[in-house]
Amino acid sequence: MLKYIARRLVIAIPELIIISFLVFMIMEAAPGDFLDQYKLDPSMSKETLEAMKKELGLDQHPMVRYLKWLSGAVRGKFGYSFYYRRPVSTLIWERVAATLSLSLVSLAGSWILGIALGTFSALKKYSLADKILTVFAFSFIAIPSFFLGLLFLYFAARTGWFPIGGMISIDYNNMTAWQKFKDLLWHMTLPATALTLGSMASLMRYMRGSLLDVLNEDYVTFARAKGMPERIVVYKHAMRNAINPMITFLGFSISGILGGSLFIENIFAWPGMGRLIYQALIQKDLYLVITSGLISAVLLVVGNLVADILLALVDPRVRLT
Repeated sequence: MLKYIARRLVIAIPELIIISFLVFMIMEAAPGDFLDQYKLDPSMSKETLEAMKKELGLDQHPMVRYLKWLSGAVRGKFGYSFYYRRPVSTLIWERVAATLSLSLVSLAGSWILGIALGTFSALKKYSLADKILTVFAFSFIAIPSFFLGLLFLYFAARTGWFPIGGMISIDYNNMTAWQKFKDLLWHMTLPATALTLGSMASLMRYMRGSLLDVLNEDYVTFARAKGMPERIVVYKHAMRNAINPMITFLGFSISGILGGSLFIENIFAWPGMGRLIYQALIQKDLYLVITSGLISAVLLVVGNLVADILLALVDPRVRLT
């Protein structure tokens, strides 16, 4: 197992370099650069713009800039943000906790509810409850998460039951530990719900279909014919095989932790990485965008590795070689 993990991690190194290079080239191919916003300012002289261009390294050949960034990235230095004038690693580290707290709550909620409701829907096939859950699932699959976020924001503004933005209240520092926890949950409720509903609905439909396929297999029919209790047939034998395809989706879900909340964080002014990346893309903040792309690629590699390991643990037919 350790040899397999080590080999996958070694193979991932050239993949990550290629992905970071592609992100860099896409940013370079896009028209304009970070200084475009200053060129529209009539008070900025040509000499000042040239000095800024030299200071930011934009006067160098693109390959020279990429190789300098890559050399620094190997040593844990991911360059400086053009806009914030601070190290990229520091900016990202300050936002990681906010994005992780929101994304992990959403990920856990969507998987727990998706698998539970999908299983219930499959076991109650064509019943009234199954039909209601089907309508519920297709409705939330069809509605984009950012539109759902806007609806929740309107609801919060109209009722005043939830905050319309931010992660904490103004008097957060004066609260007790329990009050701080409740305040964070209060601010997280609407953005986490908006993120959870869409992915939960998709997972519910996948789980329902997968379990129905397994329940029609011959070995399930044979187990029932032998008089095995339905609870053991479903939850011990059928569920184990039905959940295998779902594990593959878990890998992609982990990779989507960073980018999945991009629009929701902007709608609710959540101070996470999604909001930081969106602003970096608008401002063409080159090194911030490349580093964010690299982190997304790392999460994709880790997510797929975790999914493969879980698949081997759940299904004894799968061997990691």
